Amino acid sequence: MALRIPIRASLLFMRLLTTGLAQLPIPASAPRGFWALPENVTVVEGTAAELRCGVQAPDSVVQWAKGGLLLGPDPRIPSFPRYHLEGDPTRVPPRVLQLTPEIGSTVTWIAGQQYVVGCVSGDAKPAPDITFLQSGQTISDISASVNAGSQEKLFTTEATARVTPQSSDNGKLLVCEASSPALGTPIKVSVTMNVLFPPGPPVIQWPGLDEGHVRAGQSLELPCTARGGNPPATLQWLKNGQPMSTAWGTEHTEAVASSILVMVVRPEDHGARLSCEAHNSVSTGIQERGVTLQVTFPPSALTILGTASQSENKNVTLSCITKSSRPRGLHGGHISMSNLTFLARREDNGLTLTCEAFSEAFTKETFKKSLTLNVKYPAQKLWIEGPQKGQHLRAGTRVRLVCLAIGGNPEPPLTWYKDSRTVTEPRPPQEPRRVQLGSLEKSGNTFSRELVLVTGPSDNQAKFTCKAGQLSAFTQLVVQFPPTNVTILTNASALRPGDALNLTCVSVSSNPPVNLSWDKEGEGLEGVPAPLRSAPFKGSYAARSVLLRMSSRDHGHRVTCRAHSTELQETVSAFYSLNVLYPPEFLGEQVLVVTAVEQGEALLPVSVSANPAPEAFNWTFRGYRLSPGARSGHGRGCRSLAQEGLADPSPLPPPAGGPRHRVLSGGALQLWNVTRADDGLYQLHCQNSEGTAEALVRLDVHYAPTIRALQDPTEVNIGGSVDIVCTVDANPILPGMFSWEKLREEEEDQSLDDMEKTSKGSTGRLRIHHAKLAQAGAYQCIVDNGVAPPARGLVRLVVRFAPQVEHPTPLTKVAAAGDSTSSATLHCRARGVPNIAFTWTKNGVPLDLEDPRYTEHTYHQGVVHSSLLTIANVSAAQDYALFTCTATNPLGLDHTNIQLVSISRPDPPSGLKVVSMTPYSVGLEWKPGFDGGLPQRFQIRYEALGTPGFLYMDVLPPQTTTFTLTGLQPSTRYRVWLLASNALGDSGLAGKGSQIPITTPGPSGLPPLPVLFAVGGLLLLSNASCVGGYLWQRRLKRLAAGISEKTELGSEEDRVRNEYEESQWTGDRDTRSSTVSTADVEPYYHSMRDFSPQLPPTLEEASYPHGFRGLEEDMASPGHLYDEVERLYAPSGAWGPLYDEVQMGPYDLHWPETIYEDPGRIYDQGAGDLDPVEPDVLPFELRGHLV
Repeated sequence: MALRIPIRASLLFMRLLTTGLAQLPIPASAPRGFWALPENVTVVEGTAAELRCGVQAPDSVVQWAKGGLLLGPDPRIPSFPRYHLEGDPTRVPPRVLQLTPEIGSTVTWIAGQQYVVGCVSGDAKPAPDITFLQSGQTISDISASVNAGSQEKLFTTEATARVTPQSSDNGKLLVCEASSPALGTPIKVSVTMNVLFPPGPPVIQWPGLDEGHVRAGQSLELPCTARGGNPPATLQWLKNGQPMSTAWGTEHTEAVASSILVMVVRPEDHGARLSCEAHNSVSTGIQERGVTLQVTFPPSALTILGTASQSENKNVTLSCITKSSRPRGLHGGHISMSNLTFLARREDNGLTLTCEAFSEAFTKETFKKSLTLNVKYPAQKLWIEGPQKGQHLRAGTRVRLVCLAIGGNPEPPLTWYKDSRTVTEPRPPQEPRRVQLGSLEKSGNTFSRELVLVTGPSDNQAKFTCKAGQLSAFTQLVVQFPPTNVTILTNASALRPGDALNLTCVSVSSNPPVNLSWDKEGEGLEGVPAPLRSAPFKGSYAARSVLLRMSSRDHGHRVTCRAHSTELQETVSAFYSLNVLYPPEFLGEQVLVVTAVEQGEALLPVSVSANPAPEAFNWTFRGYRLSPGARSGHGRGCRSLAQEGLADPSPLPPPAGGPRHRVLSGGALQLWNVTRADDGLYQLHCQNSEGTAEALVRLDVHYAPTIRALQDPTEVNIGGSVDIVCTVDANPILPGMFSWEKLREEEEDQSLDDMEKTSKGSTGRLRIHHAKLAQAGAYQCIVDNGVAPPARGLVRLVVRFAPQVEHPTPLTKVAAAGDSTSSATLHCRARGVPNIAFTWTKNGVPLDLEDPRYTEHTYHQGVVHSSLLTIANVSAAQDYALFTCTATNPLGLDHTNIQLVSISRPDPPSGLKVVSMTPYSVGLEWKPGFDGGLPQRFQIRYEALGTPGFLYMDVLPPQTTTFTLTGLQPSTRYRVWLLASNALGDSGLAGKGSQIPITTPGPSGLPPLPVLFAVGGLLLLSNASCVGGYLWQRRLKRLAAGISEKTELGSEEDRVRNEYEESQWTGDRDTRSSTVSTADVEPYYHSMRDFSPQLPPTLEEASYPHGFRGLEEDMASPGHLYDEVERLYAPSGAWGPLYDEVQMGPYDLHWPETIYEDPGRIYDQGAGDLDPVEPDVLPFELRGHLV
């Protein structure tokens, strides 16, 4: 049904069409009962629009709805005059046709066979009519039936047709067509027919008019085609029924299959049948087309039968025969033959005979065969050319023999014979080749063959013959040769000392005869000639015998027989090696002493002679047998000495060695990691089947020296004598292996010439006479016996001397406030060995140390001993006095005085001097004076001469003693003063050592004098050892003269030298007085104002950054007698192994430097921080006036 709506404004006009609805596909989403649904349409206003709807059930009531309002089943739709329904509800067109086979497919049929095709319509009303069309032609053989449809009042039509396809139907359609009044046009379905049918017969296109006629050698190309056929034809070529080619091609548009046979025709193809076959999968049989070949060919070859070689004056018979040909030849048939006979003569030799074959079919071709006649006849003359008859030839001479012949056919062979045997070259060729046989040579009518040979004994009197057929010639050679073989014959095989040996020398053959002689290792022997016998090669025989008596010394010697030819000046020799069996014998070159180095390897060689070789070598050491270890022995082992009763038969310990030794194949004993315990005698026992022998070999093990005894320390009183004894364990002991060194004396004269050095055996001595303080210190005993490493042992020589109290000027006064609120510390230091005991007096009265106001601390550091007396609550009335410190030891005593004064102004500085100068500045240095017990500072006053007024410059930092004054003018004279001041005032300008005149140099003038001095000092450093020695001797003299200016010793440098440590911490009843002995530390001297016993002690001498300068004028350095040794070694308790090698460190020429705190820090600078050799320098706090 269709709703038709004329559209005005925005309305849509619709209608329902029934015609052709059966051909519309049913939407997959159509609701049940509908086979077509309306679709959205777009139309122009004023035109008509149709909406289609298909209903499956016939006679159904169909109505449309608009906006949910049903329009009713009346086709006119009265309520909507613009709408109306079209279509007949009583007619239903068929929707589909079902065809068997499947619609749209391609069916493959064979032409001429009958096939059944079925076609069924869908539900329709009324029932449709069905028609079949084959290639557009209606099929009449159809049967049809009408059946009820799937719904009420609907029908289906089922029709069957019988189809017989033909080849013309291939690729065309078979159509099923249904028509009905409900359809406007019939509906159709179809399949495509693929009809299979056989191809047409093959056709061969022969080139030319005469089919089958060809010539041998012709290249033949035959095309074969077959038309039609589905599938297209398959072609193949056959020759006499055997396939030749199966390749073909197909032209699909024309349905033509083609194949080309290419072949080269041969004579044997005559009569062959070539056929082309065509067929496909539906062919009932094979279709074939054939051609028989008619081949024309000439004879393939001509053959001449019979021999062309014949002796002269004899008949020659020959036959000429052709092979098969077509057509027939001149003589009829396929094979032709011709015979020839004639008499051979010498002049016919080399004549050419030719046979020709021809045919009318091959007028342009002629076939020929030729041969050359060979007429045989003998040579006419034969002779030999060579050395003259009877000529003597030396063996080894190269001889050329030539055989010549004239005429002859064939060429005469010229065969050489030696004594009836054919001469041939050896195989393989010898080096050098003794026989060379040349080839046959021809020159005109003359033939030759050469024989070259190197003559040997077998050629002597030999007959050399050359033959050519019945002709022959010969010659003989005379060859001189030395003995071909010299042989020595003996009557014994095994020889032993004392046996008699008879030797016979035989010269088998020689030409001329030879003379025989005997010798043994160059010593001539008398022989006895033997009777003569025949010899080979027609030479001479000779023999001579000799009788010998054997000894062990003859083993291995050669007995030589010499055969000498005087005429040939040549000698042939043979020797007989003597094999004498004897027991082992040690040779004269047997080493009896072997030297080895400890921890190294040792080889105890064996020089033994024996035949047979020793079966084994057994070594014993101290009665114990050494195991063989890794050894390639011979036969059974030898018995040990213990088994032979030569050693204690008691049970033995495990075999010595093993891991450290082995016996080599020659019997030598090899040891490694040798120790001194391996030193001694080694016994070797050697044995073979003839007997035994023994030998002793001593192993001398050298090892590095080890110091066993060295007394440390060694003490001596000053001026006394003492021996430093060094005892070692070493091997070897050498007379000059002891040497001595004194350590750390680079500033001094290190020579030990004034000491006596002696040694006896393993003991060396260094004897010191009249001991001096300069000789105290560390000595090293060095022992070198050639085995590394040398042994080194250290020993300290301590020279004991009486106390020597130091009197440093800055410490002779100590300042303190006398208001009973301050404290003061008095420093007393002395040198001496052994330890020193200190006592104090005040104004000559012994000081009562029981008084709680007095506290004494004593320190011992090497040869330096110190006592610090602290006075608490200093009272001007009681304590401003003269205190005396006395140092005592068993060798004497010494004392010094110290004043305790009140605080005051500082003393003037002293020793002001110029240390550097430029045109614009000057460097100054000075020594501070007593600071009055208060911190002092320095100020420089200077003036330029001729210019009024003074200039002042404060020295910073305040405590420094060097300063560079700047802002000066070149070439100007100045006068400079140095002032010291503290809280109580300045020192004034009265001091002579606190002012100095200077003159600055010009800008381009010579360097200032201090600079020259500095340069000179650098140059003098190159000879520092000489200068140091001079200063050392000078200082010793000053010490001996008792110079009062004594210097402080550095605590660190006095640690070892002349070290004497006896006492420990000792205290009195109330522990206010104590004694310290230490090699490590000594407290600084502190200002009494800030001194606190709880502070840890520190090194006293560390305050000298520039070292000692001694007296200003002539002492460069007082650096003390023991400082070098003490600087090098740690205290005795910290020493390592006694005799370990000492690693010498760098020598320290100055006292250790320490950076000190400013006065405002932990404690003020103490008196001990100042240079001890400058008498006017003391901290201000320690200065004062005697009250």
